[in-house]
Amino acid sequence: MKLLVVEDEIQLADALSEILKRNMYTVDTVYDGVDGLDNALTGIYDGIILDIMLPRMNGIEILRNIRKEKINTPVLLLTARSEIEDKINGLDCGADDYLTKPFVTGEMLARIRAMTRRKGEILDNNKLEFNGLELNKNTCSIIYAGNDVKLSLKEYQIMEMLIANPHHILPKERIIEKIWGYESDVEYNNIEVYISFLRKKITVISAPVQIKTARGIGYSLE
Repeated sequence: MKLLVVEDEIQLADALSEILKRNMYTVDTVYDGVDGLDNALTGIYDGIILDIMLPRMNGIEILRNIRKEKINTPVLLLTARSEIEDKINGLDCGADDYLTKPFVTGEMLARIRAMTRRKGEILDNNKLEFNGLELNKNTCSIIYAGNDVKLSLKEYQIMEMLIANPHHILPKERIIEKIWGYESDVEYNNIEVYISFLRKKITVISAPVQIKTARGIGYSLE
């Protein structure tokens, strides 16, 4: 799952990024409103953590712009205690939730899970399931009928995309954008290597699913 952090306090932004990465998220971080809007308009993110008070363009303006462009990426606003009007404006402009600074890491993670809980069958906050195959965030593994196998970070991230979008072909370009970054120079054969690893691990646990190739396009979980 790929998140965008837009926060001008560099130490806080970098700390948030590290926390999210340790919790198996892919993260892009920007430090002002104009860069935040540019990134958000790509539509490649599963969620945005957006500070209200930003240089060059504030968070409310960013929110208005992305909703105007019909981008429905979930947005968690970061606000100061005194910004009651901004909280109201943010929610009215299409924010999904807000978090008052300073905040507890556990609460932030819970709110992110809640606002991004849209696709796939959720077993609990840290698991996704498709046709009996379970993806467990806590253990970074796939499980079927009591058998489990560990995944690397990239394997986990690709499987998360596949299991959250079953029966849908995920283009290779989208996988690269989500996992390696919008301006990455990663080549398609990198994805093919990880897909090969995942197929072998699915076979090891005898799960009744398969990753199918749409030649020249991408992959789907069936």
